[in-house]
Amino acid sequence: MPGSLRAVLPYRVPYADTDQMRVVYYANYLTYFERARNELLRACGLTYRELESRGLGLPVAEAHVAYLAPATYDDLLEIACWSEGFKGVRITLRCEVSRDGKLLAEGYTTHALVDLRTLRPTRPTPEIRAALEGVAPAASGPSA
Repeated sequence: MPGSLRAVLPYRVPYADTDQMRVVYYANYLTYFERARNELLRACGLTYRELESRGLGLPVAEAHVAYLAPATYDDLLEIACWSEGFKGVRITLRCEVSRDGKLLAEGYTTHALVDLRTLRPTRPTPEIRAALEGVAPAASGPSA
């Protein structure tokens, strides 16, 4: 079951992110998704660095972006990311990019949890699953 945790990142579009028309270059939206994904993981208490220290990786297996309206140079964007949860060894993270409340792009990335030594898919432990789904892990032991 997906968690309710949602990371929202403000981002001012630099000139370097735009094309000759001063519109954000389409591939940069995947970079925006990556920025928000990092913040979501941080909010879940499990950064990429922490995952890697445990011998785990989250390579992208699929990415999709629907472009609804252009973002342009100097726009102040809000980039949101949240988890849709695991299905087996895969987790889907949804993202939205908006400006002043108007949705500009939406999409997702699907990641496979892998063992970094073998690069083989691996099932998440309950702790990893709860963290990556944005759900607080259940307390262990008897309740008081």
